[in-house]
Amino acid sequence: MMDRKKAVEHILNLLEVKLSSFVKYHSLEHSKDVIEQTKRLAESENITDIYTLDILITAAAFHDCGFLNTYFNHEEAGCEIAKEILPKFDYNDEDIQIICDLIMATKVPQHPLSQLQKIICDADLDYLGRDDFFEIGTNLYFEFLEMNIIKDELSWNQLQVKFLSSHAYFTETNRNLREKKKQQNLETVKQKIK
Repeated sequence: MMDRKKAVEHILNLLEVKLSSFVKYHSLEHSKDVIEQTKRLAESENITDIYTLDILITAAAFHDCGFLNTYFNHEEAGCEIAKEILPKFDYNDEDIQIICDLIMATKVPQHPLSQLQKIICDADLDYLGRDDFFEIGTNLYFEFLEMNIIKDELSWNQLQVKFLSSHAYFTETNRNLREKKKQQNLETVKQKIK
């Protein structure tokens, strides 16, 4: 059996080499962060099965790879890339379907159905409740400006307030660990609008 960790290395290498330079938020660093947060959450949520962890970490690595091909509907594009690449690393159709379901679960607004989907969703938006929220958010701001999703800082801050107000963490771990700071970040953004 081929070493499946190589699939993660492979997609991270592709992101490093081929991702467009204006994609500042959905970057290699973001994918690496989501992998780390996925591992942390899986441990905290008592996901210990090696096979399950492998599937979850692979999904985390692939979750934004669709940005290699398109900006909008990147989750669907990511599933196509996963279906193309993962069989070369001994992932079967069932594995790939689970991974694609995990990738699709991260589509905003998130509606995770399983514990694994809740973990990857929380890992993907973990930064909302962290100290580096504004630093990371700046990357998204420039990305959204480039794509004409927002027109200026005011529209950006209004979008942030709307998003943070409607967002909920799904795992008990992140509700306990990140919710309080997320609310503080929300208040800070509200102050900027005033």
